[in-house]
Amino acid sequence: MKQHASLLGVEFDAVTLDQAAQRCVDICLRSNSSHVVMTINASHLCMMRRDVELAHACSAADMTVADGMPVVWAIRASGQHMPERVAGIDLMEGLLRGAASNGLCVYFLGAHQQVVEELVRVCEARFPQLKIAGFRNGYFGPDEHEIIVDEIRASGAHILFIGLPSPFKEVWSEHYRDRLQVPVILGVGGSFDVLAGFIRRAPRLFQSLGLEWFWRLMMEPRKLWRRYLSTNSEFIWLALREVVARRAYAARPGRAIAGSASVVRRDDRKVGTERRVADRRILVRRRSNVRDSQLPMPDRRRGIERRISERRARTANALKGIEVSA
Repeated sequence: MKQHASLLGVEFDAVTLDQAAQRCVDICLRSNSSHVVMTINASHLCMMRRDVELAHACSAADMTVADGMPVVWAIRASGQHMPERVAGIDLMEGLLRGAASNGLCVYFLGAHQQVVEELVRVCEARFPQLKIAGFRNGYFGPDEHEIIVDEIRASGAHILFIGLPSPFKEVWSEHYRDRLQVPVILGVGGSFDVLAGFIRRAPRLFQSLGLEWFWRLMMEPRKLWRRYLSTNSEFIWLALREVVARRAYAARPGRAIAGSASVVRRDDRKVGTERRVADRRILVRRRSNVRDSQLPMPDRRRGIERRISERRARTANALKGIEVSA
């Protein structure tokens, strides 16, 4: 049975890194249709409030994992289950190992030409059995999108890694998912630079303490200080508000904490969890958080609900007959 958790209007898959990687490999082995995997961090959750296209793309993803300890902590604080953080770079490495073991082909799209070429050399050295269907740098204009999509589809890749910034990679993946015909599409941001050895990743201690953002800030202070200051402050405020709302709702008589996997006893009765009902009641205004929308609220709500339904149907069909423990 799959478990989910929600935060700021985004539904996350409560899976471990190994479970997420195995689920992606299973999809590659059983399905030819495209499935988009999103790694969502605090920055994404804040950007979605102002970017309708990004919000739609994230809602339509086939699997969404929590990339960032602040997101994991906020979900847990709200009474929901989230086993661990699944960082994009860690998931990418897990998929590279899985692809090498199962004879799957991968394609790299993004970063500078020098970086992506070095990434290919590093992957060939680390994973000798890995099949690389192709690679391309991330510098191209709108007039080249169709050509690149055709090249990727013709390569026969099973997994597409997109090393491009947000929100471009999420919107682009959703827009071209059907034409790409790649079983698993994963956006990994700046992971190409790290795996290729051009940028040092934060030490394990920083990662476990949720301070990987601080490490990146020290590496590039002029570029990141303003963005991190505004984004982190906004996320803390939004997450705290939702945690308090969920806790307050759970404290009402006969209510269980939304998203909790347990069954609690109140007033001598066992009250099962009602996560989805609770989400609808206490997060009914979540879609209104998207500012400056060009679509009327009812249309946007129906669009997001439709994409979520399509996501669940696609995943159910792709994984039919496969039992994946949550």
